[in-house]
Formats: sequence, C-alpha cells, structure tokens
Amino acid sequence: VSGPNGVKVMRKVTDIEKDKKKVNKAYIVSCVNSRVQDLAAAADVLKGKKIAEHVKLYIAPASSEVEEESTQRGDWQTLLESGALPLPAGCGPCIGLGTGLLEDGEVGISATNRNFKGRMGSSKAECYLASPVVVAASALNGYISGIDLYHHHNYNVNATLNQNNNINELPQKQKQQVQLIDGFPKSIEGEGVFCPQDNINTDGIYAGKYTYREDVTPDEQASVVMENYDPEFRSIVKKGDIVIGKFNFGTGSSREQAVTALKHKGVSLLIAGSFSETYMRNAFNNGYICLEIPQLVKDLTIDLSDQISKKKVNYKDWTSILC
Repeated sequence: VSGPNGVKVMRKVTDIEKDKKKVNKAYIVSCVNSRVQDLAAAADVLKGKKIAEHVKLYIAPASSEVEEESTQRGDWQTLLESGALPLPAGCGPCIGLGTGLLEDGEVGISATNRNFKGRMGSSKAECYLASPVVVAASALNGYISGIDLYHHHNYNVNATLNQNNNINELPQKQKQQVQLIDGFPKSIEGEGVFCPQDNINTDGIYAGKYTYREDVTPDEQASVVMENYDPEFRSIVKKGDIVIGKFNFGTGSSREQAVTALKHKGVSLLIAGSFSETYMRNAFNNGYICLEIPQLVKDLTIDLSDQISKKKVNYKDWTSILC
C-alpha cells in the first residue's frame, strides 16, 4: 500500500491493517486498474458480501468494452450487489473530476497510479494506493486491509550491496561554451524562494480540478499556482523571484499548466536538483528557463535546515522559504 499522499511511501498490507485505518471512500475507477481482470479480482473478494456501511465504493470500467465483458462475466453485477456505486468510463475521481471526490478529513484508498495531495479532492484528505483486491477488501472491512491470502506467506528478501558501488551518482558534464541568441538575457537576478521537498508533483503545482477547464486565464492560473503544495506560496512569491525546488521536480502527469502557471505568476527562473524529463520538455516548449543545479540544492538544504525543521516539512505540511 502506498501513501498517504505520495507514491514513494509504502507499507506491507499485513503491517498497515494492524492500524485499522478507517476508510471513507474506495475507488476502482481508472484506465490503469479497472480492466476486466481487475474488476474480476475485486468481484471475487466481494461476492455474496456487502461493503461496510460507512464506506462508498466507486467503480468505473476502463472502457465501455470492459464494462460489457465484465457484465457478461457477471462481475459487474456482483460489485453492484455488494453496494458499489457505478460511474461511467472516462476520467473522474482519479483526477479530481465529477462524483465521489475526497472531502476534508476523509481517507480514501484507490486502485489508481497517483495519490498526490489534493489530486482526488480535498488537500486536507488522505489518499492511499493499492491493488483492486486490497481496495475491495478495505471497502468490505471498513479499514485498510487485505485478504487472508496475505497472512499465509512471509517473504524474506536478502540483498547485499557492494561497498564500492556508487548509487545515483551522475557523471560530471563537461562545460560547454554557449552562444546566446539576440534578446536572451545574459543574467537573471531575483530573490530566491526555496521549496524544500523532493518529488514536487504537477498536482501540487497546478491542481487537477483546473486542468481540464478551458476558460482559465493566465492571471487565474497564477492565482492558484502551488495551491496543493503550499497555499502561502502565492503570497510569498513576487514577480521576478527565482523558485528553487529539490529533486525530481515536476513529476506526475504531463499537464503544461504546471509550467505556465509559474510563468504567469512571474517566476523568472526555476532551479532544481533535477527535473522530470516531461516537465523539462514542457518548460522548453513554453519558452521557460529551468536549470538543474544539484549542488546548490544540497547546500540550501543544509544552510536552511533549521528553518525547514521548524516548519516540520513532510507530506502533510509542505512549505516555501524565502532565501
């Protein structure tokens, strides 16, 4: 199980179910894990049973063809008889659209592939990721849990690490002379705003609930930038500032607004230890400058460690620091 609110935090089902983490909403809804075999696996868990009274289980097929085959197999009807709420094929709760979004204080568990803060509803909710089987079992029991199968096996993995190996060490690049085209600034100056969090995702930069709206103006994009990362970001950052993130900045979906919102906010330059390749491509396509300077990020993390620790930076309480 991954989460809450991050794909890189994981626990074994057999461990997390000891916490009896209450679930309010469960989802088997996306093109990722709502295939015929996924719905069949969930139906096997729920056949002849009812989900917990306080849980809403939403199901949506990956396509209309999937729903047709699942219906012919009897799996779709089994899920409905267990108390599941059907949604049409297509984008929905997974990206924060339509029915069934997470509300303040709620806990959701979803068989999708992303659970970034605020993506599936309120930024004050918690979202976990799991397989369709675990999602179904959690909806049945009312808390995050698996099925009996998971309790009969104990897998041990032994691995050794060669002390001489270098992990994730990037080769030093040779310096190259670059000729600037006419009109390109020779230097960029501004106050720095440090966002001390790895894996800042596109949902944190530009929330999914705005992504598919075609009527959002540049000023409106700027007014909601970083809404799911730090609500105070908009009041801290001024036109001409330089924003500095940590590593793997811009991970997640490929929405271009995650670039243009910062550009419209007036951020003159974006620096990070590293960027998602998709984010970097979108930035260049929109004429926006991004620089990877890993040593600067490491130095800032050390130099501002006191300020970072005082604000208790973690997945629930991210923040921006003027530097």
